[in-house]
Amino acid sequence: MINYNYIMETISMIEKEKLDIRTITMGISLLDCISENGQICRNKIYDKVTKKAEKLVMTGEHIEKEYGIPIINKRISVTPISLIAQACEDTDYVKFAQVLDKAAIAVGVNFIGGFSSLVHKGYTKGDDILIKSIPKALSETERVCASVNVGSTKTGINMDAVRQMGKIISHTAKLTEKQDGIGCAKLVVFANAVEDNPFMAGAFHGIGEPDTVINVGVSGPGVVKVALESCKDEPFDVVSDTIKKTAFKITRMGQLVASEASKRLNVPFGIVDLSLAPTPAVGDSIARILEEMGLEACGAPGTTAALALLNDAVKKGGIMASSHVGGLSGAFIPVSEDEGMIHAVKIGALNIEKLEAMTCVCSVGLDMIAIPGKTSPETISAIIADEAAIGVINNKTTAVRIIPVFGKDVGDEVVFGGLLGNAPVMDINGFSSKSFIERGGRIPAPVHSMKN
Repeated sequence: MINYNYIMETISMIEKEKLDIRTITMGISLLDCISENGQICRNKIYDKVTKKAEKLVMTGEHIEKEYGIPIINKRISVTPISLIAQACEDTDYVKFAQVLDKAAIAVGVNFIGGFSSLVHKGYTKGDDILIKSIPKALSETERVCASVNVGSTKTGINMDAVRQMGKIISHTAKLTEKQDGIGCAKLVVFANAVEDNPFMAGAFHGIGEPDTVINVGVSGPGVVKVALESCKDEPFDVVSDTIKKTAFKITRMGQLVASEASKRLNVPFGIVDLSLAPTPAVGDSIARILEEMGLEACGAPGTTAALALLNDAVKKGGIMASSHVGGLSGAFIPVSEDEGMIHAVKIGALNIEKLEAMTCVCSVGLDMIAIPGKTSPETISAIIADEAAIGVINNKTTAVRIIPVFGKDVGDEVVFGGLLGNAPVMDINGFSSKSFIERGGRIPAPVHSMKN
């Protein structure tokens, strides 16, 4: 029998504590769309995406209404376009981005990810063309997201790709200057990218995935924050147990939605991503969870330890609630999308160096950070290199989604709107990394990569 108290607790989580399903993401393989003729390939892509995902949004809306569970985004991820397009003779892939955008608009999803390239060990022809196409592609599309994987624990870090991505990010920001560099909010540079990530902007459909799949990303920082309010001054053992129990409840809801969507769409269920994903709304912040543990402000000494506890407890609670946990799973710390992070930056408690330290223990990395537009491409590349090194050495996924904002400097504010929020422009170390980045080559894989 369903316990009445459990029902009321879930209703309270949704209505008062901003519990939601952040995304239902349909992964679609495009391997059967490959053609030597670019136009034929694009036609196949459009036809397959619109056919497979035609009922995705409607199904999500029906589940929302039936269960009363908010589903914030419906999204699509596709096979990295660098793999699909390189069989044709096209010399740029902007038209591929445009057809993805057209398909996303046709089926009504918020974003489509997979304008992607995996170059952690080297480039193919398709990788080279796709990466060069990113700035124009993101400036001429609305819903397309791009990602590039530049390193892995098994291969090390491709510093030629790191060097190039600094230039690509800067160019993308320049082409979308009138929108405060919004193109860069749709571009992620990864180390150890995963194949089943439902979250944008880094989602792509891996080659080890089935033809189509449903992945769900849950959220609920507000629920965790409220739960911790009941154990003030308790030892960290109690804090961890409280988070685990709360993560279990959140994940069970995600499992329910994933199973329902899978059944109704007749598409295999892939994974539930446990990541706590904040929003700009008050009461839906990772930073406020950390402060509830006793920090005066996010960024104070102890912040990294608090985040490590949170991340670990979320995973421990979540894996008991679902047999198929994947994606990134943990806690995101995107500055512009987290009201508490924004506040911490504004009062001087949080800087980019502390954020980098926090990425050693969180889900991903330096996320949705606005920096002055005058920042050199080499400095951006060096930031990417640092973050990739954290991922490669620690055998975890790390990423950089950084936004140079031309015409603005430290202390100015950028407003993106919606889930992307608003970001204070952060200060960047002014000392040069130019000679370091210009070396190129590959940073070798760490010694612990030799496992077999």
